Amino acid sequence: MNAFILAVTACFIAVVLDRWLGEPRRWHPLVGFGHVAAFLEQRMNRLPERMAGSMVLGFLALLIAVIPVLAAAEWLRWWLGNWEYLLVQAVVLYFALSIRGLTEHGRAVSDALHGGDLENAREQVGRIVSRDAAALDDNGIAIAATESMLENGADAVFASLFWFLVAGVPGVLLHRLVNTLDAMWGYRTDRYQYFGRAAARLDDVLNWVPARLTALTYSLLGDVRGGFRCWRAQAPAWDSPNAGPVMAAGAGALSVVLGGPAPYASGIKQRPVLGEGEPASAETIDAAIQLVHRGVWLWLGLLAAVAIIGWIASAAP
Repeated sequence: MNAFILAVTACFIAVVLDRWLGEPRRWHPLVGFGHVAAFLEQRMNRLPERMAGSMVLGFLALLIAVIPVLAAAEWLRWWLGNWEYLLVQAVVLYFALSIRGLTEHGRAVSDALHGGDLENAREQVGRIVSRDAAALDDNGIAIAATESMLENGADAVFASLFWFLVAGVPGVLLHRLVNTLDAMWGYRTDRYQYFGRAAARLDDVLNWVPARLTALTYSLLGDVRGGFRCWRAQAPAWDSPNAGPVMAAGAGALSVVLGGPAPYASGIKQRPVLGEGEPASAETIDAAIQLVHRGVWLWLGLLAAVAIIGWIASAAP
């Protein structure tokens, strides 16, 4: 039970650090890891057209990138005392979380829309989504930003908390590093469709439970019936097994319509409609941000309650 109490304490410290400091502007560890991943891909992705060979090389590149970091984390756990390791846990989780960063990116878009500055809104949303921002109108910008808030809330917030609680520092590191590799290598293009498959599949596995817990969180904190109804009816049609439940439940909980056609450099991608109710707007982006924030405090509150109950039970004669 003491280990669980320390883990919950680390969660609170990490969230406070994130709220206080935000994302590091320089020397973020994930940026450094991204440089390593890019170097490995350039050196090892030599057989993009051969399925078996490229998949093997992609899997080996994943192992080379991830295993040394996990080994160092495990070594620190055995080498440091409880209180020193608590600080390491809190700092690692702080780097993995992106609550304030997500909020700042989302509000930059919503503030521009609130002010009627369409060009600035396009510029800001282009920083957080891969679609062709220049082709988006107000509604398209709001849809893109809202979807980003909901999906990144699952990937960069709730999944990090989940894997930290399940497997400590190695767990949260494994998730964030694989998630980063999927973001860099997990494209369905001629160059990456085989090389990045191991990272993409492992990312799907690691996010399966957290995505559904996130969908549950969104549903419980918004329009409950709408969240569960859209999750059940609409998520299966989405092309991602994890983004589907998260965004369908989030759209239903917010009573807003998301999804639909979206412009990319390669053309218009026809996507299923998610949610129900009003068209997306600047207010929708703000509501999605608040939904993520309330979800974080719900999780922390539940963790604190479990820790206190366990502590009282263990102290009872």
